[in-house]
Amino acid sequence: MQTASRLAIYALIELAANPDRQISASDIGEKYRVSSHHLAKVFITLGRAGLVQSVRGVGGGYTFTGNAKRLTLLDIISLFEDTSNECKLSDPSVATDEEWELFSVTKEINDMALATYGSITIATLLKQIDRRKASTARRQTASAAS
Repeated sequence: MQTASRLAIYALIELAANPDRQISASDIGEKYRVSSHHLAKVFITLGRAGLVQSVRGVGGGYTFTGNAKRLTLLDIISLFEDTSNECKLSDPSVATDEEWELFSVTKEINDMALATYGSITIATLLKQIDRRKASTARRQTASAAS
């Protein structure tokens, strides 16, 4: 997964978790240790896709305008990367059995990755994040009690 795709997913998670709040690119950049300049480029693409809306000026930022229950990771990744899963052999007419086998395995891995990305929504990620936070809090409480 390319950096822009990963940053877009992080940004959308932040915005979808707080749908009534505007969040600045610099706030998101600070949390994920990336430049707000790099995030601004990502936000342009997300805005064109209708997933975020920007408000300029003091107190401005971005809000989530997508549907967290329908927006999959694959939808987001597809905005920044070619997800056609077109694996290629340099010259299939002279490919060896070994090259064909590696091609086959690589294509299968790519197919599984795309299927997984296509089955996970932003809402699903938010639920998983909440479960992880609750689990961490329980462990910390148990550790402090002992």
